[in-house]
Amino acid sequence: MHRDMRIGSQGRVLKKMRPGNLKCKKKTGQGLVMPMAILYHEEKHIFTLQTTRTTYQMKVDEFGFLLHLYYGGKITGQMDYLLTYQDRGFSGNPFDTGNDRTYSMDVLPQEYPCLGSGDYRSSALVIRNGDGSECCDLRYVGYQIKKGKYGLSGFPAVYADEKEAETLEILMEDPVSKVQVVLLYGVLEGEDVITRSARIINQGEGSVVVEKAASACLDFLGGNYDMISFYGRHAMERNFQRIPIRHGNFVIGSRRGTSSHQYNPAVMIAESGTSEDAGRCYGMVFVYSGNFMAEAEMDQYDHTRVLMGLQSDLFHYPLSGGEELLVPETILGYSGNGFGRLSRMYHKCIREHICRGKYKDQPRPVLINSWEAAYFNLSGETILKLAKDAAGLGMDMVVMDDGWFGKREDDNSGLGDWQVNEKKLGCTLGDLISNVNALGVKFGIWIEPEMISEDSDFYREHGDWVMRIPGRKPVRARNQLVLDFSRQDVREHVFGQICQVLDQGNIEYVKWDMNRSLADIYSLEDVQGKVTYDYVLGVYDFLEKLMQRYPDLLIEGCSGGGGRFDAGMLYYTPQIWCSDNTDAVDRLRIQYGTSFFYPVSAVGSHVSAVPNHQTGRNVSLSARGVTAMAGTFGYELDTGTLTEEEKEEIREQVKKYKKYESLIRTGDYYRLSDPFKDPYASWMFVSMDKRQALLNVVMLEMHGNMTISYVRLRGLEPEASYQDVGTGKCYYGSALMEAGLPMPAQMGEYLAYQIELKII
Repeated sequence: MHRDMRIGSQGRVLKKMRPGNLKCKKKTGQGLVMPMAILYHEEKHIFTLQTTRTTYQMKVDEFGFLLHLYYGGKITGQMDYLLTYQDRGFSGNPFDTGNDRTYSMDVLPQEYPCLGSGDYRSSALVIRNGDGSECCDLRYVGYQIKKGKYGLSGFPAVYADEKEAETLEILMEDPVSKVQVVLLYGVLEGEDVITRSARIINQGEGSVVVEKAASACLDFLGGNYDMISFYGRHAMERNFQRIPIRHGNFVIGSRRGTSSHQYNPAVMIAESGTSEDAGRCYGMVFVYSGNFMAEAEMDQYDHTRVLMGLQSDLFHYPLSGGEELLVPETILGYSGNGFGRLSRMYHKCIREHICRGKYKDQPRPVLINSWEAAYFNLSGETILKLAKDAAGLGMDMVVMDDGWFGKREDDNSGLGDWQVNEKKLGCTLGDLISNVNALGVKFGIWIEPEMISEDSDFYREHGDWVMRIPGRKPVRARNQLVLDFSRQDVREHVFGQICQVLDQGNIEYVKWDMNRSLADIYSLEDVQGKVTYDYVLGVYDFLEKLMQRYPDLLIEGCSGGGGRFDAGMLYYTPQIWCSDNTDAVDRLRIQYGTSFFYPVSAVGSHVSAVPNHQTGRNVSLSARGVTAMAGTFGYELDTGTLTEEEKEEIREQVKKYKKYESLIRTGDYYRLSDPFKDPYASWMFVSMDKRQALLNVVMLEMHGNMTISYVRLRGLEPEASYQDVGTGKCYYGSALMEAGLPMPAQMGEYLAYQIELKII
């Protein structure tokens, strides 16, 4: 750690300390140290983080406080001139300032604000000391700059090599309690990404309790901002919500043990009037799959503070001397050109610096899942029939969903008994897999390792392994209980069971489900304020071991669909089942909200039967196909009910998807409409060189004497001539983006169009 200065009680620099182990730095004029993307001004004690298009700046002031100066479009120079000082009345003053009443933490922008420092706004950190007081006064100690991106042991995080990223560590300490906080900043210059995390270390002799911990705080001195969040419910996740930030607090989060269907751990802060293509906006994505909290507050002086971090409810994390707590990471992003650019930045970051494994950069198999085809009434013959049909339709994989194990005839029994029910299948699992593979079809399987039924042999043998409060009746959901994954012995037992299943044949895909929220927060072998945090660490530990043992396995995350759709899970599962709602019209809206942060390659999306099993709605097979192609693509239906005409249409859909798969997976994604407001849903994919594009449109409204919809395209080369591959017509990119393309005036409900455009 570079302890470049030590601060006295009156803010005087007492002593210059020798530099730490800082490499790859060079001196320029005026005392500036320039290690690539991270700059430190030794005289002004200002840190500047630079990416291709953005600047992030902070300052250590004369009292050792770390003040936030600026985050936004790229600038030159020091921004400390933005700080103002005046007597603020009831805003208190640090003791260090003596009789100076113009200095107050209640007004100044901060990097990591703490409760008990005289700042009465929302806090990033709340510490309860051994004497019962809630106070932490963090002062700057030193810094260190490292090549590459920091990692977080046991946690998912953005990764990058030494050529792609740098890390800044800033050490802060409370001089009384000796609580230290290492603020971690990862700078991916080329990706326009800055990540933030924190290590909280108790260097004192007594114990303290962390009552609240955020990983990122953004303080804005001026501006009129909106908070954009994504709310929902089971089967209708991630609806777009835009609310002006006004005086008071706006808080979203989860207490459910997962990131939840109800609120996604990703938010945007946008200037009023910001749109897809214009305006300033910021993103905050929490790389975590458990309880979280995002807060936005406008204070008494119209300053805005936004925090992202761990949920403070059900969280009281004790730290004895020498112990530490890691706060999960937040990915920060900024766009001066609207939501679209911000989204594409996150898509690329998640696709290339969060997702891992064999399928990170490979096409995903087009699969058919047995759930809506058979539900619990599956057998070996059912799966083999689906596989035969899949082969004939050009699909790559069949997935055997719930119902293949133990006494599992419905959702009231059998969870936890991960032994193959060979009587139900009519054969061994190995034989079934071999028969499926002989058809040229891959095999996948469904599991739900975190859950247990009371009516199971596992529960009867290990009833004390579930999460429940002693002396109280448990809360059931879907008539199942939650295994205590904060316990290593529980995880290891379940891991052994799952491996015994996966070792029985060539299983190339696992759908990992989690079908209830946590309640009865208690563990027999854990401190209670740590349980929700340690539970998520346990899930990550299990998934990491699964990835290491089966490196070629494709794991798809699921929690009743989209109840755990977050960047943390994508570190282990490169795709997540977007929603249990497979209705194409609802999916258009769910996928619209999902697209603001998460890439199409992460979105599990299938064509299902009609009338739809969740809504009863009838939508054309064409519209269902176009909708599902904004995802990993597959099918969720009984092939035995298809007509020959439908089978032929599905063959053409599969061919078309495979033709465009690379463009869909890696191309730039553009939203062209708002399906909550507009009469159509439209989006497009554009290749990185802009030579190829795929326009997708689904009409949502039909009326008598229908008006024409003109869809304005985005992301094309303005001066290039694009040919509609289907019709042969040619258009200039500028014309398509400024005036749009008229949709055909056809009769029918939920008509869908896919138009390929190529530069000629």
